[in-house]
Amino acid sequence: MALPPQDERTVPAIVLKDLDKEPLERSLLGMRALVEQYGHVIVVCSRALPTAVERRLHTVRSLLESDRIALFRPDLPPLGLAVLARQLRQLASCDLSPGVLASAGRLLTHYIHAGAVLGSVTKLDRVPVDLKAHAKSWVPGSQFGVIAHPEPQLVRIGPEAALKGPEFGTAMLVAKGPQFQSDWIATTLAPSWNVQGLRETRLPAESPPWWGTPKLVEFCSFLPDLSVLYQLVTSVRQSSCHWCGIDVIGDRCVFCSATSPLIDNQPQPQTRTQPRKQYPQNQLTAG
Repeated sequence: MALPPQDERTVPAIVLKDLDKEPLERSLLGMRALVEQYGHVIVVCSRALPTAVERRLHTVRSLLESDRIALFRPDLPPLGLAVLARQLRQLASCDLSPGVLASAGRLLTHYIHAGAVLGSVTKLDRVPVDLKAHAKSWVPGSQFGVIAHPEPQLVRIGPEAALKGPEFGTAMLVAKGPQFQSDWIATTLAPSWNVQGLRETRLPAESPPWWGTPKLVEFCSFLPDLSVLYQLVTSVRQSSCHWCGIDVIGDRCVFCSATSPLIDNQPQPQTRTQPRKQYPQNQLTAG
């Protein structure tokens, strides 16, 4: 889902529709046109996509023989994925190289807290659900607060219910399903997380199957400020990919999938991008 721009600098999103249904030739022509127009393409897609879509993306990349197409599939629920894609669209307006921008997605996922309030967890398979929660799910009126990322959490909503949240200031986006009503996020969760702004958006079409029920309100807390995102990304050491030569952050090139020779030669990596518990308070101007 392509979210509305966060600010006037957020670049537009290009949605690749019906990849598993359209002729292969059309997919090839469309991707080739994007590469020729923009130079590099970062495809952000869900791990819950049908196998046919994933296969088509890899086929297109292979047939075009291009190392300028990055396929990024973070383990996030639909609304969290949409937020991450918008953050990358924000950063695309800055002076970041394509490799650093593509690598930034892995870093920024650490700062996204994504979950939902569900009316049932009987079909939830994204987060561990014990037998007690399954039994309570059959009680009329039961609601459950669930965190899918960064660490799975599940509580039955009641007077003492609480979910562990981020240790830094965030904004929150909420998407309500048409078959379910709950004000727990606005009245309880957001204040307990010290959310600095709450907005609503439409529910992604992929959300009901991802969460296993249409009775849900999905939420995601994130860093909204471009200056903070830019500072986080540029504070990480950059290096050149030894295979394709593009600048990256972290231990793996998102474009060619090559890992650092240091990583290949050691069973346990010694240099990896680690999430910070709190982002810096001073802000830089994104250039």
